Formats: sequence, C-alpha cells, structure tokens
Amino acid sequence: MLEFFSASTRMVNSRRAMAECLEAALGEGTTDCDLVVIHASMGHDYAALIAEAKALAPSARIVGSSCCGVVGKEGVSESMKDLAIMAVRGAAELAVASVDGIYGHNSYQKSAELAAQLKAANPGVNMIYFLGSGIDIADDRCIAGIESVFGPEVTIFGATSADNMKGIASFQMVDDRVYEHAAYAVGFADPTLDVVTQATHGFVAVGEPMVVTKSEENRILQLDGRPAWSEYTRRLALPETATCGDTIPIGALAEHLRPKLAEEYGNEHILRVVTKRDPDGAMHYATTIPEGTRLWLTVRDEERIFNDMDRMMSQMKERIGAREGSGGRLPRRLPGPGSLPLQPGDEGGTGGSHAVPPGPEWRDPALARHVRLRRVRPPGGQERISQLHHGHLRHLPPALAACRTYTAK
Repeated sequence: MLEFFSASTRMVNSRRAMAECLEAALGEGTTDCDLVVIHASMGHDYAALIAEAKALAPSARIVGSSCCGVVGKEGVSESMKDLAIMAVRGAAELAVASVDGIYGHNSYQKSAELAAQLKAANPGVNMIYFLGSGIDIADDRCIAGIESVFGPEVTIFGATSADNMKGIASFQMVDDRVYEHAAYAVGFADPTLDVVTQATHGFVAVGEPMVVTKSEENRILQLDGRPAWSEYTRRLALPETATCGDTIPIGALAEHLRPKLAEEYGNEHILRVVTKRDPDGAMHYATTIPEGTRLWLTVRDEERIFNDMDRMMSQMKERIGAREGSGGRLPRRLPGPGSLPLQPGDEGGTGGSHAVPPGPEWRDPALARHVRLRRVRPPGGQERISQLHHGHLRHLPPALAACRTYTAK
C-alpha cells in the first residue's frame, strides 16, 4: 500500500531544512520511509540535503532536483533557500531508475534505457514520474523513449530541473550523487492510482509570429530566415549579446495548439522557454521543433492568470467528486468544460492519463499550474500533446499524491 507525505520550508540551513520537512511530513521519530523526492532552490547545499535525508530515512531511495522556487504551505516563494519534499512508503510498489548524460540529441535513447531499467526493477509499473535536466533536453523524445518500453498506455508525468532563471545549469540528485545532465524515473506499480492534471500559464501571444525556417531536432537554427538568436533578441529589443538569463523572464514563446487541445488546455497556445543558446546562434527548444512552426512572443495577463486558476480548480474539484461518486474510479467522461472523454479501458487507472489529486488537502490554487508533464488523449485517441512545463516555473513537490491511501501532514 502506497502512502504519500509532503512538506516544505524556507529554513536556510540545508540540514535543518531537510530535518524539518521530514519531521513535518512523517512525524518525529518515524522519519524512515522508502522514497524521498527533493526539490530545492539553488542556494541549498544539495550534498547536505542528501546526507540529512539518508541519516533520517536510511531505508529510502533519494531523488531530487534543483528548482527556482516552491509553492507550499508558506505560500509562493522564489528565494534561494526553498525546499519541498515528498516522502513515500510502500517499497514493494516502487521502482527507481536513473541515467546520466541525457541531452536533446539522445533524449529518446537515454529515456528508453531509463525505462528498461525501471521495468526490470518492477515489471508491474503502470505510472511513471519522470524528471530530467532542464537545459538541452527534448521532452517529446523522452516521452517517446519511455513509451517504447512501456507502451503508449502508461501514465507519465513529471518535470525538468531548473536553476534560478539564468539558464546556466540545473541539477539532479540520485541517492548520494548530484548530476548536471541526468534523468531519473520513479515507477509506481499500483493500478488504483489515478492522476488528474491541469495546467495554465496566463500568457497571451502578441505581435506577428516568427517562423522556424531551419531546425535540427530540438535546436532552432533560423527564425524568419535569420540566425535564430539574433532574430529572437531583436524581437525582444535586447542586444544579441544577451544571455538566457536576460531572455527567460521576458521571452517566453507561444506555440499554437489545435482547437481540441486548446480547449482542454484552456489556452490557444502552449508556452515554451529557451534555456540554452549555442555559439552559432542556435536556440534549444523544449521539444522537437519542425520547420514551419510559428512562434509568438508573449505577455502576462494578470486577469487571465486568476480566471484560469479559478477555472482549473473548479474542474479539479469536479473531477475529484466524479471519482468519488464512481466508487473510486474516474468516469468515462470527466465533467467540466474542456474535459476529454477517456478511451475504453481507461477507467481502472492503468490505461488512463488522468490523475486525481489528494482530495481536500490539495487546496492551494497555485498548485495546478505546476504540474509539468502530461499526456492528453483527445477524442479518438489519434493525437496527443506531450508537455513538460520547463523548470523555470516554480517547482512543487511532485504531484504524486494521487492514492486512495494518501496521508497528508
């Protein structure tokens, strides 16, 4: 039986912060568990976090990542000393795997290798939490690599790591090591688990689009026939010498969604962020980017942010109610505007790509926009959008808490 616990803190001392989180989540004197998932902003000492977690939870596998902030009981924070953890008990229903050296060009191969490790560790895995490096990675190829081993029906969700919005380096933790270009996966072997995800970004596309006129996999080489970085910074009214640290706060790109996907997503565009540029002026995109793709600059719309948050939380509440009313299973059609019908076989959790958050404990409206990776099947199941929200957004403890035996502290 899987049990999930979570906590967060702004304590600045890394060892004390980890101790505070584990004790708040699991209780003093009972901090041992089977898995600890760590998300910590860039000011923390990751080695110290790992050491304290191992001392207090000696039986646990430890995974984690850097982030630029946390949404927790303290509210929203983007300080250099934020920490959030998720602790899990239920070793028989868990599996952990990791790979190092994952980049955009080998995202498929490395993710397939990761998935093969996970399946060998526990063949019953039916839901996967994935986290990879947030700089130079092709998210869609990661999903495809995992599905090459587990099949297209496996539920996948997750994140990418982040730094403090500089686009320089992000970090991943696996047991007692810290990496810069690694990925890990946590597999759950429990067919009763369901995941419901919602996402929004509150940005609006503005101006005329830029057209990708030359690309290679997840690298954009040219926009409107000009070197990509040169055209991108020109549109932002920045010098060509600008860095990703200059562009990330103001230069989010919008990619158009097809109507059915836009309805479910609640926005006509999906948001992407450039987290790396090459010396030749190429920009690294979050997914494979075909030539001819149109990209817009964006601006924040405060009213839309709050309206979308209200809409999403209403939908989440309806979905939770529908699950409870159907005896713990998601109905064939999830209620609420923009919801998509499930396909045959989805009701039991193993075939669905929807998830249920942990009931009434999931109260923070800011939560919904931080679920990172989602697979959405529109009617007919012929088309999916695979999305990893880049780690420049605030990073939550992973939204794994979707279990009938969920325990919140």
